[in-house]
Amino acid sequence: MHVCIIGAGVIGMSTAFMLRQKGVKVTVLEAGSQVAGQTSFANGGQLSYSYVAPLADPGVFKDLPRWLLKNDSPLRFKPALSPQQWRWLLHFLKACRGDVVRRTTAQMLTLSYLSRDILHDWQERFNLEFAHQNNGKLIVFRSPGPFQHAREQAQLQADMGSSQQVLEAAQVLELEPSLQTLGSRLQGAIYTPSEEAGDAYLFSVALHERMQNDRDYQLKLNTPVQRFVREGRDIRAVQTAEGEIQADQFVVASGMGTVPLLRQLGGRPLIYPLKGYSLSLPLEGLNQAVPAISVTDYEQRIVYARLGEVLRMAAMVDIGFDGLDIPADRMATLKQQVKDLFPALPLEQAQTWAGLRPATPSGKPIVGASTLAGRLWVNAGHGALGFTLACGSAAILAAHLTGEASPIDDAPFRP
Repeated sequence: MHVCIIGAGVIGMSTAFMLRQKGVKVTVLEAGSQVAGQTSFANGGQLSYSYVAPLADPGVFKDLPRWLLKNDSPLRFKPALSPQQWRWLLHFLKACRGDVVRRTTAQMLTLSYLSRDILHDWQERFNLEFAHQNNGKLIVFRSPGPFQHAREQAQLQADMGSSQQVLEAAQVLELEPSLQTLGSRLQGAIYTPSEEAGDAYLFSVALHERMQNDRDYQLKLNTPVQRFVREGRDIRAVQTAEGEIQADQFVVASGMGTVPLLRQLGGRPLIYPLKGYSLSLPLEGLNQAVPAISVTDYEQRIVYARLGEVLRMAAMVDIGFDGLDIPADRMATLKQQVKDLFPALPLEQAQTWAGLRPATPSGKPIVGASTLAGRLWVNAGHGALGFTLACGSAAILAAHLTGEASPIDDAPFRP
């Protein structure tokens, strides 16, 4: 069997690697000039296997008015004359219900734990280098209300098999002294010792390098797919500038590029870009205390992750801002908020980045056989959890493509 995968980000490369482990011939088509050069390039870096609570949450209704009225808000919204935007927002608000969040959390934990186990297996067997850290994760709270909600969420996830600890302020500082600057503003934190971090770009490159000498693997860069070529209901090939590329099965794993591709077939996938930003600061020669543990500053919605000799700082959700430009005001806000916590960091030396997280309203990715055409599959919509869920999503898709049973109940993620 020959499978053509559209997209060479962390989702596409994980799918390709999993299929090659099963002996399937793979061709990966990438519109850009490098592997993982877009959404996967400089994301937050946290592998949040035990913290997969969706963005859609009942608390959104309380926070939304405050966020929309502040220029330095972690969430910014620009209304557009876009049916896609308003469809997505309507479904997002419908997902902000307690019963939906509980069900989604349980389903996502099942997928994330599968993904964790596969990534660990690949590490052990293939010695993949991607600045991986087993350093745990702290979700830090400055206000009592959100901290109490986090306690309740931790209990909910504990009932689902997650192991997390609720820490008071003094315990947090004992574990991570670099947070001393918060002072009396620190309420406490949720600590997950088993959480990890890693560079999704380096991971994707490592997978490619493991396969590049394999005669049944081919990567074609600078090869955007123009359209699908159909034969009856089935997809027979994809059209590129170089001509048609034929295969037995086709997987769309191209992030936000998934939407226009499926739209050609009459589909309207509920995937919308949530724009985010990051700073990557080299740590060599830096004496300023930086966190040894991955940290999420909950109220500011900033994540800090040490990736080898780099500190990655990622933040913000901008809805209605589709370009990859980096607005000066948003980057200035991010730097100011980072300086509030780590005032001596030389952020002028940091590499800046913007990316579009392809998110569904519920937070659950779309993984499985497309209903739009035969021989067509989708692996997209992972939002901010692309790296966390990549290996598990690849396992589900590869199982179905090779006629095996899915390793978990994948019904919640099917198109």
